[in-house]
Amino acid sequence: TRQLRGAILARSLYYQSLPEVDPSLRDQAVRLASVAGRYEPPILETLVAYTYRLAGGEHVWIARIYSLSAWIIGGIALFVLAASLTSPIAALVCLAYYLFLPFSVQASRSFQPDPAMVMWLTLSFTALYFWSSHRSWKWAILAGVFGGMAILTKATALYILAILALVLIIDTLGFWKAMKNLQVWSIATLMLTPSITFYLLQNQARASEYFSSWTLALSHLLLQPAVYARWFNLVQSLVGLVPLLLALTGVLIASRRVKVLLLGLWGGYFIYGLTVPYQMYTHTYYHLPLIPILALSLAPVAQVILKELQAQNWFWKTLFSAIAIAGILFPASLSILQFRNDDYRHEPAYWYKIGQLLPTDGKILALTQDYGYRINFYGWRKVILWRPVGEQELAEMR
Repeated sequence: TRQLRGAILARSLYYQSLPEVDPSLRDQAVRLASVAGRYEPPILETLVAYTYRLAGGEHVWIARIYSLSAWIIGGIALFVLAASLTSPIAALVCLAYYLFLPFSVQASRSFQPDPAMVMWLTLSFTALYFWSSHRSWKWAILAGVFGGMAILTKATALYILAILALVLIIDTLGFWKAMKNLQVWSIATLMLTPSITFYLLQNQARASEYFSSWTLALSHLLLQPAVYARWFNLVQSLVGLVPLLLALTGVLIASRRVKVLLLGLWGGYFIYGLTVPYQMYTHTYYHLPLIPILALSLAPVAQVILKELQAQNWFWKTLFSAIAIAGILFPASLSILQFRNDDYRHEPAYWYKIGQLLPTDGKILALTQDYGYRINFYGWRKVILWRPVGEQELAEMR
């Protein structure tokens, strides 16, 4: 659904940027994009639209290049941070998990803002930790800029960053000293100014609607134990139960400074989850910020195991290397099989044909997938949605 939404918005921006396009076609692209909710600035969609112009046509796979690049840059930041916390070898374990987890492989290719948000978040984690270690203006400015971009890309990043920054700042300076520190205020200003400008001045109604409909109206779910059980069940199905338990163990055995960082990250993720309780057990991509947090938490465990391994002879080290390679190849093969099983190549022609067959002398009421985005994007038709059962249940929850 989110990928189709991104493609619809990018198409609208693309046609608006073409001076020689048929005006009626441009108007139709804009009209079709009006049905897509806009809760964050269309950063990725704008990049993709202008890349369409350079490529000479509308090629949706271009969005994957941007998302994949963002995910890899986030992996580099994760490696640098994990290496500074433990060792380069332990950091490779974190990076391998981050890159080859099947959920990572699938989500990092998606046409939506979340991979870029994860990149900015990971860069922010790194900059905030280095600032807490060195207290230099360089790291303060980078932490503010990276955090500001993360929140601007997707506002839900605010909760994780706010808790992490609060924990690190108080641990580094203490509360009262932090209140008088110019670098602390600079970090906060740089983090919040871009989003305040967009959400309050340009998109205030949408931001208010999102907060009221997804946080306030569904806050009663926080009192239901089943919600937390479903949340945990979805998480362990995405990231693996064993890695999840090892990561939590890593928090417990980490050194004091590392423990503060990890507790801030996990606490931020939990507070973030409390603000969107419904999505935490229904939407997989809402858990993407957990992947770098979990990967980083594996570093202390990997460090202990690798330290013990150093005392072993060459045979056991070689056997360990073989197990590690198998541990990478197995999830990688699962990812490839998943993509081969999910074949959507028939979708464009199918929905285009439906769009051509529908009458044009009135409005169309449709019971269809993905909020009507398939008929919108491939069939160039706007429909009124017949509310499906899931939406009826959600309305009753509210």
